[in-house]
Amino acid sequence: MATIIGQDGRPRCSWYADAPDYPRYHDQEWGFPVADDIRLFEKVCLEGFQAGLSWRTILEKRDAFRDAFAGFDFHQLAAFDDSQVNALMDNAAIVRNRRKILSVINNARRAQEMVAEEGSLAVFFWSFEPDPASQAPPQSVTTSAESIALSRALKQRGWSFVGPTTCYAFMQAMGLINDHHFDCVIRERVTSARSHFVRPKKNS
Repeated sequence: MATIIGQDGRPRCSWYADAPDYPRYHDQEWGFPVADDIRLFEKVCLEGFQAGLSWRTILEKRDAFRDAFAGFDFHQLAAFDDSQVNALMDNAAIVRNRRKILSVINNARRAQEMVAEEGSLAVFFWSFEPDPASQAPPQSVTTSAESIALSRALKQRGWSFVGPTTCYAFMQAMGLINDHHFDCVIRERVTSARSHFVRPKKNS
């Protein structure tokens, strides 16, 4: 089943009603283009935490993650030390996985390097936006040539927990692709948002 009927009587992607937080996330966030570096970094990190878990689990804890990880300000996170890692491991409100916690701190440092090199995270990530004409049917795949390339490029720069599936989920959520089903009422809104979105470009 590709779509279901929402409370307003209009079709939505079938996962829309799978969790209490999903309707707002589906209608207001998922697929809308994002150029803000903090939000992009947050999503990479949360997708990394999702590995082996469900997005429902992560979304329910998102506010706690934001509190624990300095709002995902990678400049602050890059300075986290062992005592802060231990405090995170004691925080029952988040997913307490040391490898994933250390990955966030590592990736924050790599993000600083990327900003110094590219000008912003947005410039780098949006350089992997695929041609919509080459996109697979909505929600039919979990990786793509672009997500594989993005994963490879991030790993070459020292990022971790950024496999091709994680990168594809990131691209779906941050609007690099419009993966709402063709009949979903939000697809047209995302298409409009993408048409007005100014793609970030590296300063010459």
